Amino acid sequence: MADVKTSHINILSGAKKKASITFYIILVGIIAGLGSVAFQYLCQIGMHFFLDYLAGYRPPLTAGETELFSPTTTLFNRWALLFLPAIGGLVSGWIAYTFAPEAGGHGTDAAIEAYHNSGGFIRGRIPIVKSITSAITITTGGSGGREGPIAQIGAGFGSFLATKLGLGMRERRILMAAGMGAGIGSIFRAPLAGALFVSEVLYRDPEFESDVIIPTGIASIIAYCIFCMFFGWGSLFDTEDFIFNNPLELGPYALLSLVLVVAGILYIKCFYGVHHVFTKIKIPNYFKPAIGGLLTGIIGFFLPQTLSFGYGYSQQALFNQLPALLLLAIAFGKILTTSFSIGSGGSGGVFGPSIVIGGALGGAVGRFFNMVLPGIVTHPGAFVVVGMAGFFTVVSKAPISTIIFVSEMTNSYHLLLPSFLVCLLGYVLSRKYTIFIKQVKSRIDSNAHRGEFFVDVLEKIKVSDLSPGLKSYDVVPENMTFSDFKHLFSDSSQHYFPVVDSIGKLKGIFSVNDVRGVLFNQEIDNVVMMKDIGTTDIIFVTPSDDLNEALKKFTIRNIQSIPVVKEDDHSILIGMLDRREVIRVYNKKIEEMKSSKV
Repeated sequence: MADVKTSHINILSGAKKKASITFYIILVGIIAGLGSVAFQYLCQIGMHFFLDYLAGYRPPLTAGETELFSPTTTLFNRWALLFLPAIGGLVSGWIAYTFAPEAGGHGTDAAIEAYHNSGGFIRGRIPIVKSITSAITITTGGSGGREGPIAQIGAGFGSFLATKLGLGMRERRILMAAGMGAGIGSIFRAPLAGALFVSEVLYRDPEFESDVIIPTGIASIIAYCIFCMFFGWGSLFDTEDFIFNNPLELGPYALLSLVLVVAGILYIKCFYGVHHVFTKIKIPNYFKPAIGGLLTGIIGFFLPQTLSFGYGYSQQALFNQLPALLLLAIAFGKILTTSFSIGSGGSGGVFGPSIVIGGALGGAVGRFFNMVLPGIVTHPGAFVVVGMAGFFTVVSKAPISTIIFVSEMTNSYHLLLPSFLVCLLGYVLSRKYTIFIKQVKSRIDSNAHRGEFFVDVLEKIKVSDLSPGLKSYDVVPENMTFSDFKHLFSDSSQHYFPVVDSIGKLKGIFSVNDVRGVLFNQEIDNVVMMKDIGTTDIIFVTPSDDLNEALKKFTIRNIQSIPVVKEDDHSILIGMLDRREVIRVYNKKIEEMKSSKV
């Protein structure tokens, strides 16, 4: 009865814990949604004051965005655009490097790093500082996206909540990921993609973090609903009713993937090349985003379409309203302005610029093929959608979630097939490049799973698999005198000695440490028998035991070797298993698993 009662208590305790975690996930979704709303308002206010009122620059909006303020009457002023990004970079840089230096750069990488190496811990001030600095950077003309700051807002609250409640690292990682996905999914109006993206972007190989998909999905749905209640329902972009119905069009799409791969690698190298240069400059860190902002402003002076978010130009490209040369200028100009704005230490995301760059390249390629193959490529705007997905796959190594992302953002589900082709080709052709340098190769390489893999791998290997590695040994007869043992010991390199009876059955075991204290005591040489020294409480393994069980037994008394005995008769000694042999086999197995993924 007591066992039944205990079982019921354990079941109730487990159910209560699951209900608590579910409640926390819902709370994270609510806060992430409200954070998305707050950040969107902050960006709208900044855009209205800095770009509209001060510079007279009014970039177009996407179909899913609405103006919160009426446009001002300020005339367009290129000179204001030249200096605004530098001023914004100086202010945001001072705030970031004064209060939270890790808030600089693109926030998604910081969240990935926290998941793998910090147990999901993010300082509580990060979301606030990141929101303010990103809003200032982007709304003064700096090129960046919304996903970085909103990822850290949601992830930061999830981490903060788990820390305050005293939850374990696993639960904190889950809540952090849930907040990250909820923020991204809500502000881009792509809740499914937000959940999948967070679980996929953690790794460079095509893997998903299964633990976080459902919690992130719940939080993302809640955050999405909250955001849309304030800013309206529907997708971020409006598109024509694109339909893929001509297999010959896959040829131009395949060539598009090559363009995206070259541009994606250029983007990554340019971004981190700029970052490397700025790390070498010997000036206070908060001045660096100002210099990056000035370089951004110089480009924006001639090509203002490359400043700030730029989503509205992707919207125009979807309706084939921009010429090919302008689209190419936007794409390569955006690579430079994003590198200068964020690579110098400014704050913002890299997903948003990637969508603009990929869409512009797709639009240019689509217009080209529409001109030379009008019977095959009938809708250049479809290439904009596929270009968005393909380019971000190249730079992020998250092909599946990116396809869903772009499909949700543009409401273009009929282009899943060409998107899938372009994303897979882009992924394969750019395997070693990524904009998220904190990604690890696979779950095996993540500190979040290191202990789990250790157990999983060891449980799959049996002691019998190590038969060739079992050490040869000298046994000690139980009636051997201590004097005779000293002669045996002088010629042996063993550290552990099994004690057997006259017919060779195991009766005990002792180690060098057990005899070290009396080794030079001649008074007991012919008095003490070895059966008196060996312990009869023998810890052993059988061939059917797995290595995880063996390792547990090694740690019971902190021993280095353990007897291996027969299954049906534990007094029959087969050999001695060394702890170092277990670790060697484990390391070999891990290397084999890693090499099979290359």
